[in-house]
Amino acid sequence: MNQLWSRLSQVRAVLFDLDGTLIDSAPDLGAAADQMRLARGLAPLPMASYRPMAGSGARGMIDVAFGVAPDHTTFAALKAEFFLHYERCMLQHTCAFEGVGKLVADLTRRGLVWGIVTNKAARYSEPQTQALGLRSAAAVLISGDTTAHLKPHPAPLLEAARRIGMHPGACVYVGDDERDIIAGRAAGMATVAATYGYLGQGADTSLWGADATINSPIELLELLPPA
Repeated sequence: MNQLWSRLSQVRAVLFDLDGTLIDSAPDLGAAADQMRLARGLAPLPMASYRPMAGSGARGMIDVAFGVAPDHTTFAALKAEFFLHYERCMLQHTCAFEGVGKLVADLTRRGLVWGIVTNKAARYSEPQTQALGLRSAAAVLISGDTTAHLKPHPAPLLEAARRIGMHPGACVYVGDDERDIIAGRAAGMATVAATYGYLGQGADTSLWGADATINSPIELLELLPPA
């Protein structure tokens, strides 16, 4: 615990994953997949089926809705169709998780820089973060098409650190997927697993190797340097 506190007490910037960490986008992601099922005469699925895989975006939703993996010959067409539906509905029910507004306001009050690093393409991440009041307050937004790599590669996190002028060792990355923790560790950042997020089917966060876990957004404040 002392070692954990020592590491997190040095944090000067907090970087967040987006879906499942700052915002709950599962209802709109699931709705887009259900629109595809309905168009084929299939019954909608309960949101509980979609939610665990929402962090995987189109890949996760298509797998749940149709049992089709990325290596299947029909996946590319299904993915393109999914994005058409998602673009129409992505702001209908998506919202920030409870406590996120207070969290980011308190980070600013403490003099900590914060930003967002997501695998979601900018055509979706930009309007969503703008609409939810996150974009203007964030020091940086790195989207899935900002760099040549996606998480779990560390490149997006390293680019975020570069843009905010911080050494990676002064940053902590918070995410709800194992790839977030892998990326953060590879970038040389402290890592926090958000257990309230989507996590993935059958995920065990204790095996991810994160420096800490939180059960709600606001719990992060207990781990970081005070004002």
